[in-house]
Amino acid sequence: MTATPLAQSGAPVIYSVPRAKSTKPGRVLLYVILSVALVYYAIPLLLVISTSLKTADELRTGNIFTLPQSLNFDAWSKAWMTACTGIECNGIHGNFWNSVEIVVPGVIFSILFGALTGFALSQWQSKLSRVILLSLMLGAFIPYQVILYPMVRIFSSIGLYGTLPGIILIHIIFGLPYMALLFFNFYQGVPPELSKAAKMDGAGFFTIFFEIMLPMSVNVLVVAIIMQATGIWNDFLLGLIFAGRDHLPITVQLNNIVNTTTGVKEYNVNMAATFLTALPPLLIYILSGRYFARGLAAGAVKG
Repeated sequence: MTATPLAQSGAPVIYSVPRAKSTKPGRVLLYVILSVALVYYAIPLLLVISTSLKTADELRTGNIFTLPQSLNFDAWSKAWMTACTGIECNGIHGNFWNSVEIVVPGVIFSILFGALTGFALSQWQSKLSRVILLSLMLGAFIPYQVILYPMVRIFSSIGLYGTLPGIILIHIIFGLPYMALLFFNFYQGVPPELSKAAKMDGAGFFTIFFEIMLPMSVNVLVVAIIMQATGIWNDFLLGLIFAGRDHLPITVQLNNIVNTTTGVKEYNVNMAATFLTALPPLLIYILSGRYFARGLAAGAVKG
């Protein structure tokens, strides 16, 4: 152990002795928990990728933990283009673009309407606003399976059942309560002096929202995009019921491929289709995960 001088020549020399760093039990426990969580989530994903890269012979002669002998992407190509569901062999590529057509407008409009609603409720302090806020909370926590049949009847009567606009509208409706509460909590923490100063300068509601509030909401917008994009992309039940045969999302097609009982069971193709289906939300979180953490720390989700 060496002493370190803390002053230059001509001044009293003070030496500091470095203290030995001790590992706290809490930090050790934290790393143990994180390591267990990493193994818990990483092993299934690695097994899916490993199985998708194996040939049919490797699947028959090996076990699930055997690594592939080479990088063989034939199963990925078949899953994307020619995997069969009964008599149809179209893979998942068509349903992939169906999901994109559903996710993009569903995310944009649910976040836009939710942000507008949240901002309006944060500025409008009255008994009626509290009633609306309570209604949104009830809508956010009531299981949507409870109201599926009435929604089917309503959408059938207005001609939206089984259409692309219909499934997009469904996701907007079910996403609106969550997004409104998310942005309401965020805008509640913004100093009201900003809005008051803008009103004194003659700015209206939409001018304040789009030119002042929305540019300040980058972190919470990322949180909202991740929540809505992953939620809509991973949806199965609503897409199966409301999308119609021509607009089925990729999750429905994945279920059809995996549960097809005709012919030989191709587990490598099934795992390749599973990974390709899960890849977009995985990439979204990897690319924007740090902003997600910032949005949570900034108060995007409270209580």
